[in-house]
Amino acid sequence: MSQTKTLRNAVAVAYQGGATAPKVVASGKGQVAEHIIELARQNGVYVHESRELVALLMEVELDKCIPPNLYKVVAELLAWLYRIEAALPPEKDA
Repeated sequence: MSQTKTLRNAVAVAYQGGATAPKVVASGKGQVAEHIIELARQNGVYVHESRELVALLMEVELDKCIPPNLYKVVAELLAWLYRIEAALPPEKDA
């Protein structure tokens, strides 16, 4: 029996203070998705895995703001991220 590997999807969202809403800054499937995830981890960016949210965000064009119907779920995700970052010890200067 052969097994087919399910290709992963990934979406990167960024928020700049003062912007109307977060923007989709990267998205992809398969190897592109793996590269997005790898770059995020290498740069200390937390990776949150939610197939449902990724599927919705994959519909947003690159460099476009997320639609209003996703504001609440993305706000909850950002709040989760801020709680994680607040719990980390401060970085020491190298």
